[in-house]
Amino acid sequence: MATTAAPAPSSTPAYASSARPDLLARWLFVVAAMIVGIVMVGGITRLTESGLSITQWQPITGTLPPLTEAQWQAEFDLYRATPEYRFEAGPAGMTMADFKFIFFWEWFHRFIGRLIGLAFALPLAFFWVRKMIPAGYKPRLLALLALGGLQGAFGWFMVRSGLSGEMTDVSHFWLSIHLLTALFTLAGLIWTALDLRRLAQMKDARPARLTGLAIIAAAILFIQLLLGAWVAGLNAGHASDTWPLMQERVIPEYDTAKGLFWAVTHDPYLLHFLHRWWAWVAFVAVLLFARHVKKLSRNPSAALNALLGVQMVLGIATVMTGVALWIAVAHQLVGALLVAAFAWAAHVAGRTA
Repeated sequence: MATTAAPAPSSTPAYASSARPDLLARWLFVVAAMIVGIVMVGGITRLTESGLSITQWQPITGTLPPLTEAQWQAEFDLYRATPEYRFEAGPAGMTMADFKFIFFWEWFHRFIGRLIGLAFALPLAFFWVRKMIPAGYKPRLLALLALGGLQGAFGWFMVRSGLSGEMTDVSHFWLSIHLLTALFTLAGLIWTALDLRRLAQMKDARPARLTGLAIIAAAILFIQLLLGAWVAGLNAGHASDTWPLMQERVIPEYDTAKGLFWAVTHDPYLLHFLHRWWAWVAFVAVLLFARHVKKLSRNPSAALNALLGVQMVLGIATVMTGVALWIAVAHQLVGALLVAAFAWAAHVAGRTA
Protein backbone atom coordinates (compact mmCIF):
# COMPACT_ATOMS: atom_id res chain seq x y z
CA MET A 1 0.00 0.00 0.00
CA ALA A 2 1.32 3.43 -0.94
CA THR A 3 1.79 5.88 1.85
CA THR A 4 1.39 9.64 1.68
CA ALA A 5 4.25 11.64 3.06
CA ALA A 6 3.36 14.07 5.80
CA PRO A 7 3.58 17.70 4.68
CA ALA A 8 6.71 19.53 5.74
CA PRO A 9 6.16 21.85 8.69
CA SER A 10 5.67 25.44 7.63
CA SER A 11 8.20 28.02 8.72
CA THR A 12 5.47 30.67 8.83
CA PRO A 13 2.65 31.02 11.36
CA ALA A 14 -0.62 29.30 10.58
CA TYR A 15 -3.10 31.64 8.97
CA ALA A 16 -6.39 31.04 10.79
CA SER A 17 -9.52 31.62 8.74
CA SER A 18 -10.76 34.18 11.26
CA ALA A 19 -7.56 36.24 11.16
CA ARG A 20 -7.87 39.74 9.71
CA PRO A 21 -4.36 41.08 9.15
CA ASP A 22 -5.65 43.75 6.77
CA LEU A 23 -7.97 45.20 9.41
CA LEU A 24 -5.29 45.06 12.09
CA ALA A 25 -2.84 46.86 9.80
CA ARG A 26 -5.27 49.74 9.25
CA TRP A 27 -5.90 49.95 12.99
CA LEU A 28 -2.18 50.18 13.76
CA PHE A 29 -1.68 52.88 11.13
CA VAL A 30 -4.41 54.95 12.83
CA VAL A 31 -2.74 54.53 16.23
CA ALA A 32 0.61 55.49 14.66
CA ALA A 33 -0.97 58.69 13.28
CA MET A 34 -2.27 59.47 16.76
CA ILE A 35 1.26 59.11 18.15
CA VAL A 36 2.57 61.55 15.54
CA GLY A 37 -0.12 63.93 16.76
CA ILE A 38 0.79 63.58 20.42
CA VAL A 39 4.48 64.14 19.62
CA MET A 40 3.49 67.44 18.01
CA VAL A 41 1.32 68.42 20.99
CA GLY A 42 4.14 67.39 23.30
CA GLY A 43 6.38 69.83 21.46
CA ILE A 44 3.87 72.64 21.99
CA THR A 45 3.59 71.68 25.65
CA ARG A 46 7.34 71.87 26.06
CA LEU A 47 7.84 75.09 24.12
CA THR A 48 5.07 76.92 26.02
CA GLU A 49 6.51 75.76 29.38
CA SER A 50 3.20 74.01 30.10
CA GLY A 51 4.49 70.65 31.29
CA LEU A 52 4.47 71.37 35.02
CA SER A 53 1.12 73.18 35.13
CA ILE A 54 -0.60 69.98 36.33
CA THR A 55 1.19 68.84 39.45
CA GLN A 56 -0.68 65.56 40.07
CA TRP A 57 -1.21 62.33 38.17
CA GLN A 58 -4.88 61.29 38.31
CA PRO A 59 -5.51 58.72 35.56
CA ILE A 60 -9.31 58.72 35.98
CA THR A 61 -10.40 61.97 37.62
CA GLY A 62 -7.78 63.93 35.68
CA THR A 63 -9.58 63.17 32.43
CA LEU A 64 -11.76 66.25 32.94
CA PRO A 65 -10.24 69.72 33.35
CA PRO A 66 -11.36 71.95 36.24
CA LEU A 67 -15.03 72.87 35.81
CA THR A 68 -15.51 75.48 38.52
CA GLU A 69 -13.62 78.57 39.58
CA ALA A 70 -12.84 76.88 42.91
CA GLN A 71 -11.27 73.93 41.09
CA TRP A 72 -9.26 76.28 38.88
CA GLN A 73 -8.03 78.17 41.90
CA ALA A 74 -6.99 74.94 43.63
CA GLU A 75 -4.96 73.88 40.59
CA PHE A 76 -3.42 77.33 40.30
CA ASP A 77 -2.42 77.27 43.97
CA LEU A 78 -0.67 73.91 43.48
CA TYR A 79 1.26 75.30 40.52
CA ARG A 80 2.23 78.47 42.37
CA ALA A 81 3.90 76.30 45.00
CA THR A 82 6.35 74.88 42.44
CA PRO A 83 9.89 76.20 41.89
CA GLU A 84 9.10 76.67 38.19
CA TYR A 85 6.33 79.14 38.95
CA ARG A 86 8.59 81.22 41.16
CA PHE A 87 11.22 81.20 38.40
CA GLU A 88 8.99 81.71 35.35
CA ALA A 89 6.37 84.11 36.73
CA GLY A 90 8.84 86.59 38.19
CA PRO A 91 7.82 89.57 40.32
CA ALA A 92 4.78 90.30 38.14
CA GLY A 93 3.28 86.87 38.80
CA MET A 94 0.86 85.10 36.47
CA THR A 95 -2.80 85.73 35.76
CA MET A 96 -5.44 83.03 35.86
CA ALA A 97 -5.84 83.42 32.08
CA ASP A 98 -2.13 82.74 31.61
CA PHE A 99 -2.38 79.68 33.82
CA LYS A 100 -5.41 78.34 31.95
CA PHE A 101 -3.45 78.60 28.70
CA ILE A 102 -0.54 76.46 29.87
CA PHE A 103 -2.87 74.12 31.78
CA PHE A 104 -4.80 73.43 28.56
CA TRP A 105 -1.76 72.21 26.67
CA GLU A 106 -0.63 69.85 29.43
CA TRP A 107 -4.18 68.58 29.93
CA PHE A 108 -4.65 68.12 26.16
CA HIS A 109 -1.35 66.25 25.95
CA ARG A 110 -2.42 63.84 28.68
CA PHE A 111 -5.93 63.54 27.20
CA ILE A 112 -4.55 62.45 23.83
CA GLY A 113 -2.35 59.94 25.66
CA ARG A 114 -5.46 58.46 27.30
CA LEU A 115 -7.22 58.31 23.91
CA ILE A 116 -4.27 56.48 22.37
CA GLY A 117 -4.33 53.96 25.22
CA LEU A 118 -8.02 53.29 24.63
CA ALA A 119 -7.60 53.25 20.84
CA PHE A 120 -5.03 50.49 21.24
CA ALA A 121 -6.27 48.45 24.21
CA LEU A 122 -9.97 48.18 23.37
CA PRO A 123 -9.57 47.06 19.72
CA LEU A 124 -6.78 44.69 20.80
CA ALA A 125 -9.12 43.03 23.28
CA PHE A 126 -11.84 42.79 20.61
CA PHE A 127 -9.50 41.30 18.00
CA TRP A 128 -8.13 38.87 20.58
CA VAL A 129 -11.56 37.60 21.66
CA ARG A 130 -12.74 37.29 18.06
CA LYS A 131 -9.56 35.37 17.12
CA MET A 132 -8.72 37.93 14.44
CA ILE A 133 -5.02 38.19 15.32
CA PRO A 134 -2.76 36.03 13.11
CA ALA A 135 -0.61 33.46 14.90
CA GLY A 136 2.68 34.86 16.13
CA TYR A 137 1.53 38.46 16.47
CA LYS A 138 -0.01 38.45 19.95
CA PRO A 139 3.33 38.83 21.81
CA ARG A 140 4.31 41.74 19.58
CA LEU A 141 0.99 43.52 20.11
CA LEU A 142 1.25 42.98 23.87
CA ALA A 143 4.76 44.44 23.77
CA LEU A 144 3.41 47.53 22.00
CA LEU A 145 0.68 47.82 24.64
CA ALA A 146 3.33 47.60 27.37
CA LEU A 147 5.34 50.33 25.65
CA GLY A 148 2.27 52.54 25.74
CA GLY A 149 1.91 51.94 29.47
CA LEU A 150 5.59 52.71 30.01
CA GLN A 151 5.18 55.89 28.01
CA GLY A 152 2.56 57.13 30.46
CA ALA A 153 4.75 56.21 33.42
CA PHE A 154 7.80 57.89 31.89
CA GLY A 155 5.74 61.01 31.28
CA TRP A 156 4.82 61.21 34.97
CA PHE A 157 8.42 60.56 36.08
CA MET A 158 9.41 63.41 33.78
CA VAL A 159 6.87 65.78 35.32
CA ARG A 160 7.77 64.69 38.85
CA SER A 161 11.44 65.42 38.16
CA GLY A 162 10.52 69.07 37.66
CA LEU A 163 8.50 69.27 40.88
CA SER A 164 11.20 68.05 43.23
CA GLY A 165 13.81 70.11 45.05
CA GLU A 166 14.66 73.40 43.38
CA MET A 167 14.20 72.19 39.81
CA THR A 168 12.64 74.84 37.61
CA ASP A 169 12.21 72.47 34.69
CA VAL A 170 11.86 68.77 34.01
CA SER A 171 14.93 66.55 33.75
CA HIS A 172 16.21 66.51 30.19
CA PHE A 173 17.10 62.84 30.72
CA TRP A 174 13.49 61.94 31.52
CA LEU A 175 12.30 64.10 28.64
CA SER A 176 14.53 62.17 26.24
CA ILE A 177 13.30 58.83 27.60
CA HIS A 178 9.69 60.00 27.24
CA LEU A 179 10.16 61.24 23.67
CA LEU A 180 12.33 58.39 22.40
CA THR A 181 9.95 55.78 23.81
CA ALA A 182 7.14 57.43 21.85
CA LEU A 183 9.21 57.39 18.66
CA PHE A 184 10.28 53.78 19.22
CA THR A 185 6.62 52.83 19.70
CA LEU A 186 5.75 54.71 16.51
CA ALA A 187 8.36 52.74 14.57
CA GLY A 188 7.12 49.48 16.08
CA LEU A 189 3.55 50.24 15.07
CA ILE A 190 4.54 51.08 11.50
CA TRP A 191 6.72 47.96 11.23
CA THR A 192 4.02 45.64 12.61
CA ALA A 193 1.34 47.20 10.42
CA LEU A 194 3.50 46.65 7.33
CA ASP A 195 4.11 43.02 8.33
CA LEU A 196 0.38 42.50 8.70
CA ARG A 197 -0.39 44.20 5.39
CA ARG A 198 2.05 41.90 3.60
CA LEU A 199 0.48 38.92 5.36
CA ALA A 200 -2.91 40.00 4.05
CA GLN A 201 -1.48 40.10 0.53
CA MET A 202 0.56 36.89 0.77
CA LYS A 203 -0.48 34.23 3.29
CA ASP A 204 3.05 32.83 3.43
CA ALA A 205 4.75 36.21 3.97
CA ARG A 206 7.37 36.23 6.69
CA PRO A 207 7.95 39.21 9.01
CA ALA A 208 10.66 41.57 7.78
CA ARG A 209 14.00 41.69 9.59
CA LEU A 210 16.39 44.52 10.35
CA THR A 211 19.39 44.61 8.04
CA GLY A 212 22.87 45.64 9.05
CA LEU A 213 22.71 48.85 7.04
CA ALA A 214 19.38 49.78 8.61
CA ILE A 215 20.79 49.20 12.11
CA ILE A 216 23.79 51.46 11.44
CA ALA A 217 21.62 54.26 10.02
CA ALA A 218 19.12 53.84 12.86
CA ALA A 219 21.88 54.11 15.48
CA ILE A 220 23.16 57.35 13.92
CA LEU A 221 19.63 58.73 13.73
CA PHE A 222 19.00 57.70 17.35
CA ILE A 223 21.97 59.78 18.52
CA GLN A 224 20.58 62.81 16.69
CA LEU A 225 17.14 62.32 18.23
CA LEU A 226 18.69 61.94 21.68
CA LEU A 227 20.70 65.13 21.24
CA GLY A 228 17.57 66.91 20.04
CA ALA A 229 15.65 65.80 23.13
CA TRP A 230 18.45 67.04 25.41
CA VAL A 231 18.56 70.35 23.53
CA ALA A 232 14.81 70.72 24.08
CA GLY A 233 15.01 69.74 27.74
CA LEU A 234 17.78 72.24 28.49
CA ASN A 235 16.31 75.01 26.31
CA ALA A 236 19.62 74.84 24.44
CA GLY A 237 17.97 75.93 21.21
CA HIS A 238 18.31 79.46 22.56
CA ALA A 239 22.09 79.10 22.91
CA SER A 240 22.51 80.66 19.47
CA ASP A 241 20.33 82.33 16.86
CA THR A 242 22.98 82.34 14.14
CA TRP A 243 23.97 79.68 11.64
CA PRO A 244 26.41 78.17 10.81
CA LEU A 245 28.51 79.98 13.44
CA MET A 246 27.84 80.15 17.18
CA GLN A 247 29.24 83.11 19.13
CA GLU A 248 30.92 84.11 15.83
CA ARG A 249 32.96 80.91 15.85
CA VAL A 250 32.53 77.32 14.68
CA ILE A 251 32.98 75.72 18.11
CA PRO A 252 31.39 77.78 20.90
CA GLU A 253 32.77 78.23 24.37
CA TYR A 254 31.39 75.70 26.84
CA ASP A 255 31.89 74.70 30.46
CA THR A 256 34.30 71.83 31.16
CA ALA A 257 34.78 72.60 34.86
CA LYS A 258 32.93 69.41 35.79
CA GLY A 259 34.54 67.30 33.08
CA LEU A 260 33.91 66.60 29.42
CA PHE A 261 31.23 63.97 30.09
CA TRP A 262 29.20 66.46 32.12
CA ALA A 263 29.62 69.04 29.37
CA VAL A 264 28.41 66.61 26.68
CA THR A 265 25.32 65.76 28.72
CA HIS A 266 24.54 69.11 30.36
CA ASP A 267 26.17 72.13 28.74
CA PRO A 268 23.59 73.86 26.47
CA TYR A 269 26.19 75.42 24.16
CA LEU A 270 28.02 72.16 23.53
CA LEU A 271 24.78 70.21 23.09
CA HIS A 272 23.47 72.78 20.64
CA PHE A 273 26.73 72.53 18.70
CA LEU A 274 26.63 68.71 18.67
CA HIS A 275 22.99 68.60 17.61
CA ARG A 276 23.44 71.02 14.69
CA TRP A 277 26.55 69.26 13.32
CA TRP A 278 25.70 65.61 14.08
CA ALA A 279 22.62 66.38 11.99
CA TRP A 280 24.84 66.25 8.90
CA VAL A 281 26.20 62.84 9.89
CA ALA A 282 22.63 61.63 10.27
CA PHE A 283 21.68 63.30 6.99
CA VAL A 284 24.39 61.46 5.05
CA ALA A 285 23.69 58.11 6.77
CA VAL A 286 19.94 58.22 6.15
CA LEU A 287 20.46 59.56 2.62
CA LEU A 288 22.74 56.64 1.74
CA PHE A 289 20.23 54.25 3.27
CA ALA A 290 17.45 55.85 1.20
CA ARG A 291 19.54 55.34 -1.96
CA HIS A 292 19.91 51.67 -1.04
CA VAL A 293 16.16 51.31 -0.49
CA LYS A 294 15.43 53.05 -3.80
CA LYS A 295 16.70 49.91 -5.57
CA LEU A 296 13.86 48.00 -3.91
CA SER A 297 11.06 50.58 -3.79
CA ARG A 298 10.91 54.24 -4.81
CA ASN A 299 8.16 55.44 -2.46
CA PRO A 300 9.85 54.99 0.95
CA SER A 301 13.10 56.31 -0.50
CA ALA A 302 11.35 59.40 -1.84
CA ALA A 303 9.62 59.95 1.51
CA LEU A 304 12.93 59.75 3.37
CA ASN A 305 14.64 62.16 0.96
CA ALA A 306 11.83 64.71 1.15
CA LEU A 307 11.55 64.59 4.94
CA LEU A 308 15.32 64.81 5.37
CA GLY A 309 15.46 68.00 3.33
CA VAL A 310 12.50 69.58 5.11
CA GLN A 311 13.88 68.63 8.51
CA MET A 312 17.26 70.21 7.83
CA VAL A 313 15.64 73.45 6.65
CA LEU A 314 13.34 73.54 9.67
CA GLY A 315 16.25 72.90 12.02
CA ILE A 316 18.19 75.86 10.64
CA ALA A 317 15.04 78.02 10.64
CA THR A 318 14.37 77.09 14.28
CA VAL A 319 17.81 78.37 15.23
CA MET A 320 17.70 81.55 13.16
CA THR A 321 14.22 82.55 14.40
CA GLY A 322 15.22 82.14 18.04
CA VAL A 323 13.10 78.98 18.39
CA ALA A 324 9.89 80.44 17.00
CA LEU A 325 7.05 78.31 18.36
CA TRP A 326 5.44 76.95 15.22
CA ILE A 327 8.70 76.43 13.36
CA ALA A 328 10.09 74.48 16.31
CA VAL A 329 6.86 72.46 16.54
CA ALA A 330 7.07 71.71 12.82
CA HIS A 331 10.67 70.58 13.36
CA GLN A 332 9.52 68.07 15.99
CA LEU A 333 6.55 66.95 13.86
CA VAL A 334 8.71 66.28 10.82
CA GLY A 335 11.16 64.44 13.07
CA ALA A 336 8.38 62.03 14.02
CA LEU A 337 7.37 61.62 10.37
CA LEU A 338 11.01 60.95 9.52
CA VAL A 339 11.09 58.12 12.07
CA ALA A 340 7.92 56.67 10.54
CA ALA A 341 9.39 56.89 7.03
CA PHE A 342 12.63 55.31 8.23
CA ALA A 343 10.69 52.39 9.71
CA TRP A 344 8.91 51.98 6.36
CA ALA A 345 12.17 52.04 4.43
CA ALA A 346 13.89 49.66 6.87
CA HIS A 347 10.95 47.28 6.53
CA VAL A 348 11.25 47.29 2.76
CA ALA A 349 15.00 46.59 3.03
CA GLY A 350 14.32 43.75 5.46
CA ARG A 351 11.86 41.96 3.25
CA THR A 352 14.67 40.45 1.21
CA ALA A 353 16.91 39.70 4.21
